[in-house]
Amino acid sequence: MATLVAIYVTMDMKDPRNFMDHSRRHWSILHLGHGRTFSKLVNRYRNQDGLTERVTGRDSAGVLIATRAKPNRNKTSSLEREFFVSFLDVLNRQKNKGIFNFTSQFPNYKEVLYKPDFEGKKLGKMIVFDMDMSAGDFLALFYLLKVPIETIYLKAILVTPTGWANAATIDVIYDLLHMMGRDDILVGLGDSFGLNQSYPNDPNTGNCKYSKAIPNGSGGLLDSDTLFGLARDLPRSPRRYTAENSVEFGAPRTTDFPQLRQPLALEVWNSIAKSADLESKITILTNGPLTTLAKIILADTNASSIIQDVFIVGGHINYQNKDNGNVINVPSNKYTELNMFLDPLAAKVVFDSSLDVTLIPLSMQRKVCSFPHIIKKLDMKKKTPEAHFSEHLLTRLYHLQQRNHRYRHMDTFLGEILGAVILAGDQQTLNATFHVRHLKVHATGQISKDGEITEDAEKRKSFKVLERFDHVSFYEVFAGRLSDYTQSSVVGSFSEQKRIWSTPD
Repeated sequence: MATLVAIYVTMDMKDPRNFMDHSRRHWSILHLGHGRTFSKLVNRYRNQDGLTERVTGRDSAGVLIATRAKPNRNKTSSLEREFFVSFLDVLNRQKNKGIFNFTSQFPNYKEVLYKPDFEGKKLGKMIVFDMDMSAGDFLALFYLLKVPIETIYLKAILVTPTGWANAATIDVIYDLLHMMGRDDILVGLGDSFGLNQSYPNDPNTGNCKYSKAIPNGSGGLLDSDTLFGLARDLPRSPRRYTAENSVEFGAPRTTDFPQLRQPLALEVWNSIAKSADLESKITILTNGPLTTLAKIILADTNASSIIQDVFIVGGHINYQNKDNGNVINVPSNKYTELNMFLDPLAAKVVFDSSLDVTLIPLSMQRKVCSFPHIIKKLDMKKKTPEAHFSEHLLTRLYHLQQRNHRYRHMDTFLGEILGAVILAGDQQTLNATFHVRHLKVHATGQISKDGEITEDAEKRKSFKVLERFDHVSFYEVFAGRLSDYTQSSVVGSFSEQKRIWSTPD
């Protein structure tokens, strides 16, 4: 079924660079009303170039827009649409079928899970890492996995896909954990939309009012989803992201293999909460938007009793409008840190809660944003596989930042490592000092103010805020930890994994 709609595409051809820019357009959705959408091509790097609008007039053109697919003529089939049948028929044709998969390409291919033996060891502080899968989050994850298990015990990872990457990027987490021999760590997937941003009748779609700050292409989702082209250098884990689902867990239908369903963040949290005893309270480190943590607070009334403290890498305390925030692509919002902006309502839930919160603000993160310093320190150390991979990733981010303005924000990811270093107990080396501040976060729907943190004159809630640390020592601490062969990788790379699969037992 199709609807005739007149559209008009604007494009300024006075600037020859526009021809290059328009070759890099990205798909998004134009809403014609509730439940009616069609795709449009939008250039995110020009104001109105490429914008598709519904208009009338002599300059418009009539276009047929598909609004509904044909229903399946076979009423007994579980496939609702006719094109589902055609699509599956083509995929299942023997002609031009794929030649290789892992089992046929590698004669000794085996799916192995690496789980450490902690018997006889006294495990350290229990940590749950809440990440949005930015490049900096993966560097922080490497660091957490290198800290002695007697100091911190990383129990689970909660993924908040309202930030730098899409949900399927969870595969990169699985691969990194597999590399480090930690397939025991639970991984739970959070909601794709911030609080009150999904549509009530369809939780899989929603408003992109805040997430539009993240670029779709260069320097944004496209690069983060592939870890800037380096994701395939990691060994492949048997654990994979899957779209398999079940009505029992809120899906519109139960798929063929619901047992393979990706665990949700709240499920993983409930599992941890039930297993936690009174002597092993949980510390949460958040490196992204606070969506998942807010959902935990709202869903679990007992959460505050089992959470010892929360370390938030994010927030920018606006002292008399002196320093700007880092919300890219939203110029009207000058004084907000990006994690707070991406879900301000979630930030307000966390800020208004009774949790003991330590803030690692943007001003502190900016003190450790020197690519040359951190790359040089890693280059001077012995090369564990994880140190080698991290240096490769950091070098790529640095080169991209130097060559293209769309990567100007790459140093933001360096600051995201700081929370892991502080949490791991390296405050003594860094000589970190904290001050108590009474703060509040704005979440009123005003895009120019949402996510902004200011001091609260009413002093309703206090926060520990990192105010000072030895930022020169930070680079040495990070490089030294990743270069330590203690708790090093089990399988160093995909190349090493291929050699294992190609070698007889």
